[in-house]
Order: sequence, then C-alpha cells, then structure tokens
Amino acid sequence: MRAGLLGLAGLLAAGAAEAETLVVSLSFSRLAVTSTYTGSSLAVFGAIERDGQAAARAGAYDIVVTIRGPRQSLTVREKQALGPLFVNRDQQKFGDVPSFLAVLASRPLPEIADPETRARLRLGLGAIVAAPGLTLARGGAEDPFRDALLRLRRAERLYVENEAGVRFLSPAVFRTGAALPATAPVGAYDVEVTLLAGGVPLARESARFDLVKAGFEQQMASFARDWSLPYGLATGVLALLSGWLASVIFRRD
Repeated sequence: MRAGLLGLAGLLAAGAAEAETLVVSLSFSRLAVTSTYTGSSLAVFGAIERDGQAAARAGAYDIVVTIRGPRQSLTVREKQALGPLFVNRDQQKFGDVPSFLAVLASRPLPEIADPETRARLRLGLGAIVAAPGLTLARGGAEDPFRDALLRLRRAERLYVENEAGVRFLSPAVFRTGAALPATAPVGAYDVEVTLLAGGVPLARESARFDLVKAGFEQQMASFARDWSLPYGLATGVLALLSGWLASVIFRRD
C-alpha cells in the first residue's frame, strides 16, 4: 500500500513538473566576427505554455536566463608586494570555467528562490562560481580565489548579472537581452532558461548560438591551424624582414 502511495506521489509530481513548458527563441544562431567587430547584443524571447488541464497558479512566474560562453582553463594568482615588485605568492587552477557568463532575472534572485535551490540549479554568478566542479583543489563559496575570479571577470565585462534584465510582455511571454563585448571569445554559447514559481523550479529549456570568425581573420586562423609549419616559417621570415626594413629606414648615416 505504501509503495502504491509513493508511486502515485511520483506520478503527481511528474504531472506537476510537466504542467508548464518553455518555448525559447534567439535573435540569431550564428554571428560572424570580423576585424571591425565592436560587440553585439543577443535578444532572447520566450513563451510559457501551460497544460490546459492544469490548475492555474496563484502567483506570478519567475524567469532566470543564463548565458555561458566556451569553457576554458585558467589560473588565478595571488600577488604579494616585495619592495617595489610584486611576486606570485599562491595560485589556483580552474579547469572548467565559462569564458563568458551573463545571468538575467525577472527580479532579485534571493526573492526568486532560496540559497539551496539557487546553488542546486546554479542560478546566479555566485552560485556558478561556487560550484564544486569549477575546481577540484579547493571547495567552498568563501574561497578567495573564486572571489578574485568573479571580481576580475566582472571588471572585464565578461561576467554580468542583471536582476531586472527579464521583462514580461504578458503573463506568459517574456524578453531579455545581453550585451556581447568585443572581447567575448569565439565559440559555442549555451543559453539556459529556467522557469520558477514560488521558489519551485517548473521547467528548463536550452538554446545555442555561435560566435565565429569570418573574412581575413578566419582565413588566417584556418591557415595557422591546418598549415602550422609553413605559417610559423612565414611569420619568422616576416619578422626578420620587418626588422631589416626598420633598420634601413631609421639608419643614421
């Protein structure tokens, strides 16, 4: 009897989880980066679709949009003043860090969900940077290297959080936008949209777009990748010729 009740509870929970679904659309799926690229903006549109048999919810919906850039490994170093010089004192390696992060929410994250839910769903820059999988050597949200990573990336405008960045056009339709600076790296970007109500996650939907090099930059990158030896030799010869030409031009007789 107890097993039957547990099974029924599971079915009810599954039915409640499927009461809402998300439909997400991006303003573009591929953006070409050329020598004149100075940055761009991504628009995210979404709609909440409800099961016609599901009961209406008493409260309003909340939306959190997270945009993650290509993963990379990096090292954060702690510098200490030694007289007029700064020397490396300690360091922390991060093996799986998004090169770009933008978190956009319909209202302040503490009002959307409790700390445990935000940590479990990775909602917010703090929750993402504090995730255990970011580095294996150190864990804990109070790690000074994680704080430094977040501070430095925010200063570079590569990590952004806007708790009023999602606007509902109607009770079931929303829109948001994120600026992509010129320093944002090329590669695949993942967009994750999370729907919540009353602090409870209801649905999640993902999309993807690509930043790709185009024009002369793409040709040079392809040549350097596919013909690494000739590219290296040509670069060396060009450097020698440039040095010789500079010596001739600025030679003093």
